[in-house]
Amino acid sequence: MEDSKDRRLESIVLGGGCFWCTEAVFDRVRGVVDVESGYANGHVPAPTYEQICTGQTGHAEVVKLSFDPAVIGVREILEIFFATHDPTTPNRQGNDVGTQYRSGIYFTDPAQEAVAKELIAQMAQDGLFGAPIVTEVLPLQSYWPAEDYHQDYYLNHPQQGYCAFVVGPKVAKFRKTFTRYLKPEPA
Repeated sequence: MEDSKDRRLESIVLGGGCFWCTEAVFDRVRGVVDVESGYANGHVPAPTYEQICTGQTGHAEVVKLSFDPAVIGVREILEIFFATHDPTTPNRQGNDVGTQYRSGIYFTDPAQEAVAKELIAQMAQDGLFGAPIVTEVLPLQSYWPAEDYHQDYYLNHPQQGYCAFVVGPKVAKFRKTFTRYLKPEPA
């Protein structure tokens, strides 16, 4: 366990489709000290998963990251984020369809907004995805933790169908592409 009491941690909230996928990736990133699945920027207080699934609450499925900027910066976090989901499909990730699955960066500091917009502009200029990037970049206006059964879902259910066939390959891609940011395996 990383000791964070003497460090200044930052937080950022990211929506990359189903939060199980995004959480599973960022749980493995060195410098990220906590990942929590939740719901952001909707208009219903304390929404339930069932409410989110209707698409009527305005929330995105997200993960809230607490990270040590002395170990990993916002730009590196966002590079991992963009490499592990499709930022070109509005309100969709694979077979998951609905406004809750939109791609979003919900910043907690104006400096994070600047980094996100600069990175998106660079990726667009480079034609990295072959389609326009539709990721919204907005201030975090509201955040609610998801129900307990959603937390650490992949860790607790690696053989469940969605985890095995959707989450697992995203984690494998992260491990292969971003080895330098991989946390050491527990002993």
